[in-house]
Amino acid sequence: MLLVDLVAIQVEADTGASVLVLREHDTPHRLLSIAVGGEAAASIAIAASGRFAPRPMAHDLMAALVESFEGHLDAVEVTDLRDGTFIANLTLSGPIGERRIDTRPSDAIALAVRLHAPVFVSEHVLDEVGALPPVEIDAEAIDTEVDEFRQFLDDVDPADFLADEPSQDDEPSQDDVPTDDDVPTDDDQTDDEPTDDDQTD
Repeated sequence: MLLVDLVAIQVEADTGASVLVLREHDTPHRLLSIAVGGEAAASIAIAASGRFAPRPMAHDLMAALVESFEGHLDAVEVTDLRDGTFIANLTLSGPIGERRIDTRPSDAIALAVRLHAPVFVSEHVLDEVGALPPVEIDAEAIDTEVDEFRQFLDDVDPADFLADEPSQDDEPSQDDVPTDDDVPTDDDQTDDEPTDDDQTD
């Protein structure tokens, strides 16, 4: 497993899809792009910027549950790529021992930024879909990029990631950015429509 850093959260201009960009911590600093849903991107951006939503988000609740049960998120691991979908694990430890939980990378990274856990990617995933940076990266360039990403997080409006959710026709194909299966499809829709009796938070 190779340590990676979250270095960008982007919205593709042509599809409106949100993309997380992870960079290998050590040389050759390969880049890994993961297409995620807009809500997941917004959740990650909010936590990474140190801000808080007006009401707790699902990932805030998940992080609070881990801490309330005296658990610790030891690591997030992106372990595989199957049929264009990334596979990830949470490694948790606590009073009952260590547990590994299958999860989407977007949910795992949203927890990692809240609980300050390291993120790793398997070497074979980076070998398969990792991309070398367009220019050679040195320590000064990394510091500059980190500062730019922090400035982006300070300025970004999380609603930007929700404005243009991709439709089913916009889903990443195997020829495009692999997904963490977070992009909505028709299978994610139900026939249950909200009624006047439904309550909200």
